[in-house]
Amino acid sequence: MLAKVMSCTVIGVDGTPIEVEVDIARGLPMFSTVGLPDGAVRESKDRVKAAIKNSGYDFPNSRITVNLAPADVKKSGSGYDLPMAVGILAASGIIKESDHAKYCLVGELSLDGGVRPVSGILPMTLAARDHGFEVIIVPEDNKMEAAIVEGISVIPVSYLYQAVECVAGLSGMTMTFSMDSRSSLTNSKRFTVDFDDVKGQEHVKRALEIAASGGHNILMKGPPGSGKTMLARRLATILPDLTFEEALETTKIYSIVGLLPENKALMTSRPFRAPHHTISDAGLIGGGTNPRPGEVSLAHNGVLFLDELPEFKRHVLEVLRQPLEDGSVTIARANTSISFPARFVLAVALNPCPCGYFGDKRNQCSCSASQIKQYESRLSGPLLDRIDLHLSVPAIPFQEMSSREKGESSQSIRGRVIAAREIQKGRFKKTTRMFNNSQMGPKEIETHCVLDSLSMKLLEKSVERLRLSARAYHRILKIARTIADMDNSERIGQAHIAEAVQYRRMTAGSL
Repeated sequence: MLAKVMSCTVIGVDGTPIEVEVDIARGLPMFSTVGLPDGAVRESKDRVKAAIKNSGYDFPNSRITVNLAPADVKKSGSGYDLPMAVGILAASGIIKESDHAKYCLVGELSLDGGVRPVSGILPMTLAARDHGFEVIIVPEDNKMEAAIVEGISVIPVSYLYQAVECVAGLSGMTMTFSMDSRSSLTNSKRFTVDFDDVKGQEHVKRALEIAASGGHNILMKGPPGSGKTMLARRLATILPDLTFEEALETTKIYSIVGLLPENKALMTSRPFRAPHHTISDAGLIGGGTNPRPGEVSLAHNGVLFLDELPEFKRHVLEVLRQPLEDGSVTIARANTSISFPARFVLAVALNPCPCGYFGDKRNQCSCSASQIKQYESRLSGPLLDRIDLHLSVPAIPFQEMSSREKGESSQSIRGRVIAAREIQKGRFKKTTRMFNNSQMGPKEIETHCVLDSLSMKLLEKSVERLRLSARAYHRILKIARTIADMDNSERIGQAHIAEAVQYRRMTAGSL
């Protein structure tokens, strides 16, 4: 007898429906799974068999073949356990009345028949809704995540028998779960750090505000203890709140990798990721046999902070070029190519030399010229050219360090950032997938960054004197456009160009 049950899997960051076909035929008892299953899927036969028996059902003593279609898509994970078990019971006649077409089932089974949570429920639920399913049956622990999706009924189950009775149409087992997902954004938890903790460094705060207003990348160079890390960790606190669409995008990524906080259905704060310098290129960009998102994707719609930048392996840093330019990462394998979103604000910090005190007025540098040059050579020019704002972070004077006066709060700075972002939102409302000035291409720069003759002469002299590249020239225009937006000015003036140029004076040769 043949039965078909629908399930879902995740490819990249999107869900894909999978049809679980179960055929029970005469012959020697055997359980085989086909359709490009990985190790976890092949092992499911033992979990499914034990779960069916321990749930009080008879396991068919026949030849069982489970096909996961389409057969050319590699299947991974343990989420097929529940649809396999329901399919076997349907094929053996235990489930007599059912309407498989409207149900999608996802869940891992324990040996006692319990249903355990799985990763990636959010993109699977979105895919189930988009493909016309009326109901999705998910593990109890995944119900809040699945209920974010509007337009599909979510039925949480804790045991196999609950799913069986639900599919069979028995009364009392169709309790759906729902929640107001959009309200969770307004009740989002605020950050535990704030800019009012920072003493001094007003010019760095100004640069960070510009970076947040336009979505620009920023580099901070200074001696140890000057506050680079402290400042970077507060950058996410002045970014605008996530929109519901951005929160969904971010939550999908965290759901896939299993990093969604417990008892939290939606990512309500912009992510801040600070990987250690020992990270591999696959850990930073993503990859693996079954490609998974890396740190650049986990920082999507948030901040990626790389502390002690020269300590990262050079080949690891070089793979950042594509996401910095495109806002996405493409991972190619022999039989597939997968793209992960990676639109983030990059903040990096570094010391001026190996000992950290080159150019510091209070401490003597112990590094030789060759050591400093070798230290600088760890960072390539093309990578540094993709970072918009370069600035020096000097040591904090004692008077500022000992001051009890509080600085400006993150909430106050965020208000100005939001105002600047609203201007950009109106500017790019007719442009697909463009939200801030840092994403402008040559055509948008030509349209929105028109200069008068005096401003053009100032920019020309600056580019020639600093010997800047075409990319740096465009980035100066984008920074100037952001500064003008912060001043609520329609036109870019000389003052905006002059300030933007100051953030490009630290060239690769001076690092």
